[in-house]
This record gives sequence, structure tokens and C-alpha cells, in this order.
Amino acid sequence: MIDEWDWVSYGLVCWRVNSGRTGGSTSHDQHPETMRAMNTFTGLRPGPRFITGKVARALTMVCAASAALFLLAGCQSPPPTPLTAKELTPYVSLKLREGDVLSLTFPGSTNLNTVQQIQRDGSIDLPLMGKLNAVGKTPAELEKELLNQFKDQLAVKEVSVALRSSSYPVFVTGAVVRPGKITAERPLSALEAIMEAGGFDVTKANMKAVVVVRNEEGQIKHFVLNLKRVLEGKSKEIFYLQPSDIIYVPEKAF
Repeated sequence: MIDEWDWVSYGLVCWRVNSGRTGGSTSHDQHPETMRAMNTFTGLRPGPRFITGKVARALTMVCAASAALFLLAGCQSPPPTPLTAKELTPYVSLKLREGDVLSLTFPGSTNLNTVQQIQRDGSIDLPLMGKLNAVGKTPAELEKELLNQFKDQLAVKEVSVALRSSSYPVFVTGAVVRPGKITAERPLSALEAIMEAGGFDVTKANMKAVVVVRNEEGQIKHFVLNLKRVLEGKSKEIFYLQPSDIIYVPEKAF
């Protein structure tokens, strides 16, 4: 089977013929490596063959184009990141940040219920317990830590942490009316962020291939969304954003 490097080698052989080093035409006896390459790619049996300057130039162009296509095929972008439940559920994987307001509920021990804002040092101040670091944890992770800390004081082994408000930046660019930074103060979807940016530029926007770029623990993820289906009521998938997400609306291909 011929791979891309074979095509590149063949192109180089063709260039050798076309470069004038053969004196305009060549025979199999004069340049056996040239004819071996020709035989490999054309299926011709060895024997005296002649390559004219015009044929060599044509072969060079074909070989170069073939090599480029093979090499470009190997440099395609990675496939989009698949959507999971956490991208379609608000705050499920959102890391808590300074200034977030939390509602902590302890069923069976209502005296411990409280509303807390995460302080500048990243902590919350709980009754009977003091300060507890919250920044960088998800609500679910904080629930587990609270349950472990209060397990001896709880009649019902259950704790609920709800994010009441949060403020974080996202960025919208591409074919929208007002590209730029948007500050979200609640669970915000990709479509809502685009509406905050003035909406799609309807003459240019490709609403079927909106890209959300996300840096998650040092890994860059690319989510591709068909928001046209959402606008038409054909899809109920709502993609929720995380801090510093970049929403890119590409232009249509004309």
C-alpha cells in the first residue's frame, strides 16, 4: 500500500527529472532509480522508457499535489469534545470562586442552615465549625467535605450546597453583533451569551457550528454546538458555560 512518504519520494524523483539533470529526456538505463519509481506508481514493467520534459513537469505537479493532500489529511484538527451531562447541567462541574454566594442546608439539623459568601481568602465561616476553604471545589465536593465534618452532629446524614449567585467572565467572538467580554451572574448558556453580545450577525453567522473553547485543568476542549436546532425548537440541549469560556461563531461558507 502506498503511503504519503512514497508520494513525497516520487515527487522528488519527478523533480529530479524536471530539474534538467537528465538532459531533457532519460532512459531506464541512464537513470534506473527514476524508472523504478515510475514502475512502482504506474505498474509498468521495467524496460526502456523515455520521459520528456513536458511529461516530467506534469508528473511533478501531480506528485506535489498528491503529497500535499496526504500530508494535510494527517494534520486535520482533532474531533470535537463530546457533550456529557455536566455540560448540559448548570453549575454541576463549576469550581467555586471568591465572591460566590452559597446556600447550605442540613435536613434534620436546620439550626445549621446558613447562607455564606466565599471570602477573599477563599473560605466560608460556618457555625460550630469555623472557617472552611471552598474555592476550587465543586458544590458536590464541598457537600462531601461538610458531611464528613458534621457527621457526628447530624441526625440525617445529608448536606445540600446550592450556588445562589456567581459572577464570572466569558468571551464571545466571531459573527455576532457586539463581540467581547460578558460577565455572567447566574448559570449562563452559550446561546444566552450570544444574545448578550447582541445576537448573531444573521447575514454571516453559521449557527450550526458554534464552537466553545474551554481550558479545563490544563486541557483545551472544543465543543461544537448546533444552535440553529435550538432556536428552531428541534433540540432541547442547553450548553452551560464555565468561567473564561470562549464562544466563537464562525461565518458561513459562501
